[in-house]
Amino acid sequence: MSEDRFAELVEAAFAQVPPELTAMLDNVVLFVEDDAPPEDPDLLGLYDGVALTERDTAYGGVLPDRITIYRNPTLAICDTEEDVVREVGITVVHEIAHHFGIDDARLHELGYA
Repeated sequence: MSEDRFAELVEAAFAQVPPELTAMLDNVVLFVEDDAPPEDPDLLGLYDGVALTERDTAYGGVLPDRITIYRNPTLAICDTEEDVVREVGITVVHEIAHHFGIDDARLHELGYA
């Protein structure tokens, strides 16, 4: 799958997130990269930032939080474009949930693992 097509699927997955949630995203940017970090090459996505639940009055003047979706690890576990659509949707929601302070254990319970 091309980089452009994968990016389209990530954008489509983000567009499916309810607007009442995306309106609450604060200081966050979404990226698509080909490869996950070498220390975790199978990683599908990553939230790097300060969750809303951890921000206090000292929070300010910081770079935006980053949500990164990794193309090659995702494609490696998917057989069809339909699989990619499903996996990207799960990953986008999973990483957005981290921005709201939801941990991996709760995401597993909710089916977003």
